[in-house]
Amino acid sequence: MRTLSFKLAEWIHRLGQVWVEGQITQINARPGTRTAFLTLRDPAADISISVTCDPNILRRSPVPLTDGTRVIVSGRPNFYSGRGTLSLRITEIRPVGVGELLARIERLRGLLAAEGLFDARRKRPLPFLPHTVGLISGRASAAQRDVLAVARQRWAAVQFDVRDTPVQGPTAVPAILTELAALDADPRVQVIIIARGGGGVEDLLPFSDETLLRAVSDCRTPVVSAIGHEPDSPLLDLVADLRAATPTDAAKRVVPDVTAELAAIASLRDRNANALRNWVHREQRVLDGLRTRPVLANPLTMIDARQERVDAAVVDIRRSARHLLTVEEHRNAQLTARLSTLGPAQTLARGYAVVQRTDTDRPHAVSSVDELPAGARVRIRVADGSRHATIVEGDQS
Repeated sequence: MRTLSFKLAEWIHRLGQVWVEGQITQINARPGTRTAFLTLRDPAADISISVTCDPNILRRSPVPLTDGTRVIVSGRPNFYSGRGTLSLRITEIRPVGVGELLARIERLRGLLAAEGLFDARRKRPLPFLPHTVGLISGRASAAQRDVLAVARQRWAAVQFDVRDTPVQGPTAVPAILTELAALDADPRVQVIIIARGGGGVEDLLPFSDETLLRAVSDCRTPVVSAIGHEPDSPLLDLVADLRAATPTDAAKRVVPDVTAELAAIASLRDRNANALRNWVHREQRVLDGLRTRPVLANPLTMIDARQERVDAAVVDIRRSARHLLTVEEHRNAQLTARLSTLGPAQTLARGYAVVQRTDTDRPHAVSSVDELPAGARVRIRVADGSRHATIVEGDQS
């Protein structure tokens, strides 16, 4: 064990002078002492290192050094074999200026934008009526009071799961990350508000922390950023699903105004009722117009008019038929009389006779004496009957 400690101390000692950036916490510089103690913490991870220095270095700082101040220090790391601890003995300390902080935030903005974390397509819509609202804010802070007061004015039954965390300094990001993960894992929480009042660039640094921004981007629950006032613009505003100008604005965006919503519903009902009544009245007027038309007011009128025309046509047809029958009967009588006058029976009645030769293959009427040789058998038809005879020799003149 001793050999390992010595080897580690030897190796660390060979590192020489190094520059380290972090946030100061737990400053201990008692008057009359020759050594000041403080802790330097990495704001992006839960890592810290003990730092020692001459108290004059702290007093010569151009800006007051307090918990949460971001600095760059120059010193030599030391490994104490007896306790197995690592510390940093610094000889120079430089506060990180606002301009440098803004430049770093701008570089981080470009990196996250290139990765698509600000893309509007990643934004999730807020629920219309959330079951429970998660709120991450400072304990008893004005931002917390504003959110709760405005939300309950708008909807008295709204439920909040309030998580108190530091909102500035080196412990803010780890605490916010812990509560954010807990709220995101709670199925009752449907939207999360991260709220803080306004402040300077250094005060709002936790809300531009890369670790926090990536955690918000990975949340399954919609997150609303309500940091500071309208001019304040930490990077959380760009990553969150909704950016509210103030904590009060966040409460208005997340919690619906029940009175206004009920009034809107009543207005919509009245508009729907009026529209339905107007439609019914319009259709009623159309039906009344159709009913007043003659064809619908007295549907039999058209049938009666057609019936009269049909009856008149029947009378005309019957008259024409009777006249046609009379004409044809008269014509038939004339033809009958003519046939009777010209027919064979009338000729026979006047004394004529018809001689038919019957001894041939085809009996036929004889029209010449040449067709009546001696011995020919004939049938003589007169008006009241007929007789058969045989031709004998005789005068043919």
